[in-house]
Amino acid sequence: MIIGKVTGSIVSTRKQDNLIGNKFMVIEPINIMNGEQKQLVAIDNIGAGIGEYVLVAQGSAARIGCGLPDAPIDAAIVGIIDDIGKLG
Repeated sequence: MIIGKVTGSIVSTRKQDNLIGNKFMVIEPINIMNGEQKQLVAIDNIGAGIGEYVLVAQGSAARIGCGLPDAPIDAAIVGIIDDIGKLG
């Protein structure tokens, strides 16, 4: 799981059937967790907004965490962070 900041949203009018009705957000991992990844796209079923810090699950945990185990999802927002503390 990583911590990141929501920097934007993605609009996709055509997508696989089991992704219809879902919102996609652009996440920028915070510097301490960045690694080689600059940004990623995550499905958002909890209503995160631009500028908020979020917890993002990746891989099979992302699919299970958002209740879509058969969907082609690699990252999912699973929590909105209230206080980033010293990490931000």
